[in-house]
Amino acid sequence: MKNSGLIISSGHDNEDLEDRSDTESELELRPLFIGSHLHGLRFDQALVELVPEFSRSYLQQLIQRGAVTLDRLSACKASTRVRAGDCGSIELRPTPQSQAFKAEAMALDIVYEDEHLLIINKPAGLVVHPAPGNWSGTLLNGLLAFDAKAVNMPRAGIVHRLDKDTSGLMVVARTRQVMDALIRAIAARDVGRQYLALAHHRWVGSDSRRVDLPIGRDPRNRLRMAVVDLAKNAGKEACTDIELLQNGDQGCLVRCTLHTGRTHQIRVHMAAIGHPLVADELYGGAAAADLQRQALHAFRLALVHPVTQQAMVFRAELPHDLSLALSLWGLSYNCA
Repeated sequence: MKNSGLIISSGHDNEDLEDRSDTESELELRPLFIGSHLHGLRFDQALVELVPEFSRSYLQQLIQRGAVTLDRLSACKASTRVRAGDCGSIELRPTPQSQAFKAEAMALDIVYEDEHLLIINKPAGLVVHPAPGNWSGTLLNGLLAFDAKAVNMPRAGIVHRLDKDTSGLMVVARTRQVMDALIRAIAARDVGRQYLALAHHRWVGSDSRRVDLPIGRDPRNRLRMAVVDLAKNAGKEACTDIELLQNGDQGCLVRCTLHTGRTHQIRVHMAAIGHPLVADELYGGAAAADLQRQALHAFRLALVHPVTQQAMVFRAELPHDLSLALSLWGLSYNCA
């Protein structure tokens, strides 16, 4: 889909070994020889030196599965001390990571396309980039299938991310020049990103609020982020403008404008002011209004085209699940 207009709207609508049978072409049986410089090392430490393209944790898994042998031992452990002159073999299989950057055809909701960039409306549930637990089926895999040239781009041209369960607009570069320009624009806060969020509890006070609270890794739970004291914990400044759009007895619909791009920024800031997002269990929300994913949608994206210098604004309507949630709470939203 190609469109040169200024306003474009989109319609509704740990490194683990895989338990699978690999073909012979995917296997490599590599001989091992323990030189004098490796004498006395743990087996897993020696393997890191001999097979440096694989991580130590992955090699330890191979040892546990009996895929690594030494001729003088019938079975090996990672802690086994090797001796100079030991011989053996290792059966190498592709890691999930090595399979991650592969093209996978998928339906992409492309709001705008030219030879320089794409604007994509990402659905909830789609992971943006391969990571532990999601080595395939990501947006990156879909981009590699959509454009053969994407393989030559870092991260297939992805310059910013949305959480797996956040829906909405993303910009993707198709050339390195445009990618570098977009990264600079985002860092300079020249790319406008606005989100709609459905949050718990009735809004009280001024209809607009700026939340200027630093965010870092939660020192008590490394799986989540938190507002932190920069004098005591690592983190970065984070700023979000929040504007009430509609209030209800059970919660509120707000518009959030990012001025920085920290991990989980809106989710953390909304929880910090006492309004966790609906269904965002990681940050204190609860499932409600038939929602099973955090109620967050990147509905507006504004940027200056890095090549044409045209000011562009894109909007994506609320997906069906969020529209239904609003109606169940007696709320409504006009995307105009």
